[in-house]
Amino acid sequence: MFRLAEDEGLINRMGFNNEGVEAALQRLKKNKGVLIGGNIGKNKNTPNDQAVEDYLICFDALFPYVDYFVVNVSSPNTPNLRALQDKEPLTHLLKTLKEHNQKKETPRPILLKIAPDLSEDQLLDIIDIVKSIKIDGVIATNTTLNREGLVSENKDQLGGLSGKPLAHRSTEVIRFLSEKSNHAFPIIGVGGIHSAQDAIDKLKAGASLVQLYTGFVYEGPALVKRINKALRTQKINQNN
Repeated sequence: MFRLAEDEGLINRMGFNNEGVEAALQRLKKNKGVLIGGNIGKNKNTPNDQAVEDYLICFDALFPYVDYFVVNVSSPNTPNLRALQDKEPLTHLLKTLKEHNQKKETPRPILLKIAPDLSEDQLLDIIDIVKSIKIDGVIATNTTLNREGLVSENKDQLGGLSGKPLAHRSTEVIRFLSEKSNHAFPIIGVGGIHSAQDAIDKLKAGASLVQLYTGFVYEGPALVKRINKALRTQKINQNN
């Protein structure tokens, strides 16, 4: 992981760095009631034509311990993972998971996490797939491979870029998905939220919720309080 201080961003090439689903389960079993999302993906060495099996294994193992699932097909650090965003493999993956989920006694919400680097045609495909399969929403967006406008020393490091440089593009994707789908599904907005105004911009673009990652590094945990305070004040002003 590389800090881009002048750009207030991070570049990471860690991939799905963890000890595996069984190790995660041991920690999740100790959860004291915190809302947990299970972010699932394929293993680095699993061919894409066998990727669905990896997702199903993670889905079943995590199911009793998570409140919702994130189908991650957009990490730039897992070889060929982003190819699963193409219409045919993505439709197959989400349809399989949706049907598997419906067999459970208490199905979990399923959300799709997408890359910010998709074209408008690809985003239209995403809308069609989400609406037709009727999964529960989209997380927009993951990290980007774009390096335009960066000035920091580490700007040319390989990996996914997060933080302020991603803010505008992720908001564009949120707005496109929201408007072109006619607000057909919830969107969780992610990417470059370093202030209360950044969060408000995502919500105005069509997000229902927001998530923070790199903003915590540069702004600290008090950022959450500032966002909530601003949203509460704005709501009061709107009511007036």
